[in-house]
Amino acid sequence: MTLTRIHVVISLIAILTGLVVLIGLISGRRFNGWTAWFLLTTVATSATGFFFPFHGVTPAIIVGIISLLLLAVAIFARYFRRLVGAWRWFYVITAMTALYLNVFVLIAQLFQKVPSLKALAPTQTELPFLIAQLSTLLIFVLLTIAAAIRFRIEELRSA
Repeated sequence: MTLTRIHVVISLIAILTGLVVLIGLISGRRFNGWTAWFLLTTVATSATGFFFPFHGVTPAIIVGIISLLLLAVAIFARYFRRLVGAWRWFYVITAMTALYLNVFVLIAQLFQKVPSLKALAPTQTELPFLIAQLSTLLIFVLLTIAAAIRFRIEELRSA
C-alpha cells in the first residue's frame, strides 16, 4: 500500500471516529474507546502528512502543525488533566477543531480529485468550494458549541 493510500485510510478512520466522539460529546458521554482511536488516528494522519514530498511551507504543512498542536492540548486535557474544570472546554474545542481540520482537508481533496467537483471549482477559489467550506465551518462551530455546553452540563458517563 502506498503512503497516499495509508494516509487516506487513516484520515477517513479519524473522521469517522471523530464524528462518533462528537455525538458522544453532545450526548454528554466520553466514549473512551472511540476517543482513543480518534485521537490516535488524527495524530497519525497529521504526522503521515509530513512524509509527503514538499518544498517550503505549504498550506498542508501549516494545517498539519496546527492540528498536532491542537491534539497535544486535547490529549493533555483528556488524559492528564482528566477533563477537570476548564480542561473540559479545552478538550472539546481542540479535539473538535482538529476534526474540523480533517474535514476541511477532505473537502479540499474532494474538490481536487473528483472530476465533477473539480469542474465546479478548478482553482478552489470559486463559489461552490467557498460555500462548501464555509457551510462546513459554520456547522462545526455550532456543533462544537453544543458539544462544549452539553459535555460540561451533563453528568459524564463512560461508554
